[in-house]
Amino acid sequence: MTKLLNTYAQFPIEIVDGHDYHLVDANGKKYIDLTSGIGVCNLGYSNQAIKDAVSEQLNHIWHTSNLYINSKAEEVADKLCPDDYQAFFCNSGTEANEAAIKIARKATGKHQLIGFNYGFHGRTYGSLSVTGYPHIKDGFSPLVPDITFGEYNDNASLDLITADTAAVIMEVVQGEGGVNVGDYDWLQALQAKCKATNTLLIIDEVQSGMGRTGYKFAFEQFDMDPDIITVAKGLANGLPVGAMMAKLAIAPAFGPGSHGNTFGGNKVVMAAANQVLTQLTPEFLKTVQAKGAQLQQLLADQIAPLANVKSISGKGLMIGIHLSDDIKVADVISTLQDNGVLTLSARGNTLRLLPPLIIDESALQTAIERIKIALA
Repeated sequence: MTKLLNTYAQFPIEIVDGHDYHLVDANGKKYIDLTSGIGVCNLGYSNQAIKDAVSEQLNHIWHTSNLYINSKAEEVADKLCPDDYQAFFCNSGTEANEAAIKIARKATGKHQLIGFNYGFHGRTYGSLSVTGYPHIKDGFSPLVPDITFGEYNDNASLDLITADTAAVIMEVVQGEGGVNVGDYDWLQALQAKCKATNTLLIIDEVQSGMGRTGYKFAFEQFDMDPDIITVAKGLANGLPVGAMMAKLAIAPAFGPGSHGNTFGGNKVVMAAANQVLTQLTPEFLKTVQAKGAQLQQLLADQIAPLANVKSISGKGLMIGIHLSDDIKVADVISTLQDNGVLTLSARGNTLRLLPPLIIDESALQTAIERIKIALA
């Protein structure tokens, strides 16, 4: 019997190696990867610059206390943060969202938080409390109080935002919730309501950020101006990291002693994150946008017409294929694994695709052909 808690329903595959956008299992079988480790290894599995940076740092110091200056973290923050933000580093997306909740309440002096149904922000108590999935909260009550949920893309939900609201937390593209893309006009109205009521806007970019949709942050294509941004997943291409970025106007709420994280800003992880951000150039992001457009066209031509496909959603290389009820997404994933393609699921019988951003056009074509066969 395994000594591991059974918190994941695991596939009967052990991944032991990988390069670029391919993975290899313990039996030597090779896969086209359309998962990126759930949106993590955006630059693939053999990025030499990242490996060199991590190896170099391992030859020096692995960890120091945050009581000392950390020039590695300073360099990453400079590359990561928009001009009027400061960063707090931690180890994961859920920790970044915990920090966002804490600074929002402390900076505003208000308690009420608003999330959205099927928004996913993590599994620790604060982040779970603002996650709109009732079934994953079962058995963990009582959760953090003063949290209300609205419907995503619903104008009536904007009435929930009042002068008593500390913050709204949301994803502009809900990932786990079914790859639901925010409507531009609704997002603008939500932002305007937040400004009118002095409510902070927290945008969770844990899955949609770091180039996933063809932009450094997905909110950029919606002309959003959040007060707080959270990122993780792709920031260090597989090493554990998260970051909460707060505008300078509210950053002083996190003064010395107000929050902390033992491993946040770890020098080895920062070496990886620094290389990720160095490679996340405007030119590189344009290639992601082009691949996203190509993928959307392939899906429109080959997948959307299939009888058991209801619709397709997403931005860039963040895609949801919404299946009809007469086919189970778990069966499709299993069939694709047999045929050498790794995929994911999301809420609502959705086949989710999160390929590495470096995947080439021919691999996308091959993968879509195999998805078509699996669905047909």
